[in-house]
Amino acid sequence: MSERAAGVAMQMQQRIDAVQAYIQHHLTDSRRLSSFGLDLDLPTFLTLHGVMVLLSAVSLLIVFGLFYRKEDEVPHGLTNMLESVVLYIRDEIAVRYLGPDDGRRMTPLFCSLFFFIVTMNLLGLIPALAPATADLNVTGALAVISLGFMLVGAIIRQGLIGFVKGFVPHGVPWPLLVVIVPIELFGVFIKAFALMIRLFANMLAGHLVVFSLIGIVLIYGLLALPMGLLAILIFLMEVFVAIFQAYIFTLLSALFIGQRYHPEH
Repeated sequence: MSERAAGVAMQMQQRIDAVQAYIQHHLTDSRRLSSFGLDLDLPTFLTLHGVMVLLSAVSLLIVFGLFYRKEDEVPHGLTNMLESVVLYIRDEIAVRYLGPDDGRRMTPLFCSLFFFIVTMNLLGLIPALAPATADLNVTGALAVISLGFMLVGAIIRQGLIGFVKGFVPHGVPWPLLVVIVPIELFGVFIKAFALMIRLFANMLAGHLVVFSLIGIVLIYGLLALPMGLLAILIFLMEVFVAIFQAYIFTLLSALFIGQRYHPEH
């Protein structure tokens, strides 16, 4: 192999290593922050995705604390958009699946879930940042919140006996209940697990595809330009997916909690 060919091969390998390191850094929960010119080792109690969770929370506090104009008689601009989303979540999700009373009381929970998830999803699309929802620890914590309301919330609302009765189907012979009741109870945990995996898998897969296509362009240059155009299209689709997955998580959480609050329906 000539020196020129060896040099080209070395440059190609360096590009591949750099792309692999970049993807691994942004999709794994590392303890190193390398964004916007920063290159810092995080403390032992904090990880990269933990930073993104905190950044998302601070972003929401800024938006609702500084830019949301609650005192306006006629909301407009950002305030009008936020209120429209809140009203939709209240009327079309919370009230629809939990009834007027429980739905209105639970609206703050579902609004918090939606805005928090959508903020983490959208911030994760910024190339210098990392997708927190592509981490099972983050999506698992969100799913545990929903699971807590499905179990503890339902017990507080119905009492322990009423909660257990909610797993007993009407008209089923009692010998079958020995099998059906444990399956129904186990199904609550399966639903929470599905919430965790659905959000995690969708966000991880989308980012992995976009980063891989961009990596191909960085490695092969102009020869892979069509891959770059495809990456842009998928990135635009990821913006929709980021919002849609937040909506799905909120919707399913309301549905699952409503099933436990009102098992008779």
